[in-house]
Amino acid sequence: MFKALVVEKNDEGKTSAAVQDMSLDQLPAGDVTVAVDYSTVNYKDGLCVGPGGGLVRNYPHIPGIDFAGTVEASDDDRYKAGDKVVLTGWRVGEAYWGGYSQKARVKADWLVPLPAGIDTRQAMAVGTAGFTAMLAVMALEDHGLTPGNGPVLVTGAAGGVGSVATAILANLGYEVAAVTGRPETAAYLTSLGATQIVAREEINETVKRPLEAETWAGCIDAVGGEMLARVLGQMKYGASVSAVGLAGGMTLPATVIPFLLRGVNLLGIDSVMQPYANRVRAWDRIASDLPMDKLEAMVHSATLNDLPQLGRDILKGQVKGRVVVDVNA
Repeated sequence: MFKALVVEKNDEGKTSAAVQDMSLDQLPAGDVTVAVDYSTVNYKDGLCVGPGGGLVRNYPHIPGIDFAGTVEASDDDRYKAGDKVVLTGWRVGEAYWGGYSQKARVKADWLVPLPAGIDTRQAMAVGTAGFTAMLAVMALEDHGLTPGNGPVLVTGAAGGVGSVATAILANLGYEVAAVTGRPETAAYLTSLGATQIVAREEINETVKRPLEAETWAGCIDAVGGEMLARVLGQMKYGASVSAVGLAGGMTLPATVIPFLLRGVNLLGIDSVMQPYANRVRAWDRIASDLPMDKLEAMVHSATLNDLPQLGRDILKGQVKGRVVVDVNA
């Protein structure tokens, strides 16, 4: 027997989440059974623990879009008992049972070997948010960004993706301008390496001019909407924006002028279906380029019993940094 956070839906369509005892024969089919050590809390997790948000197909359901742990049993030659592994994406925790459980059974193709130098707790301090942040940094660098190009803007900087992106960029020698709507997070962002704090209201409104002064050499944007439209008009010639989120909305009230007159690149970052080779590349970069002391400063600890409230909190924008869930506590 093991414990898991199980979400159920009643006949009226209302969901409820509680920790329950489970047995191995209740787990879905899969190649590899993992003893989960840690998971995390992401925005999607808040939806899946709560109302579902259209992500959950069937109930009862075990959320948790990422986890790290130790292989217990494997029918795939790539993994053997005792291997340390990490999983992010592939709609695990949404369409498939996820990491809010002491045991998980998944397809071998969804796993990545944990790189040397990172333990399972650190891997989940990184989690989907940090993995996405590294993909965004890699995309900017693949399109020519170097530390000498000028300041890099990070929107939604106090959130999970923004926090890790700020720490990675600063560690690589970039000048980081961090955008936040919470003034009380300024000291936190500075501690991660941000050299400039930009108030959200300074950059959150659309303007009639399609181009403004060339200010940013790159941008990692977790907000979308009007803020992304505004930022596009402030990018330097040939600069790129990695789009990783839509906290400010799905629409983009922009013109094509920044693309046509300044050669600006808008790079979409998807972490869910990312190919295996690029996953390994990103995790290797995380091991080498993310300062673990900065990572630890972002971390808040939680247990399975804390998840219903944390799910509500993250949907309200009330979670700062990274939450690491010890599923065995």
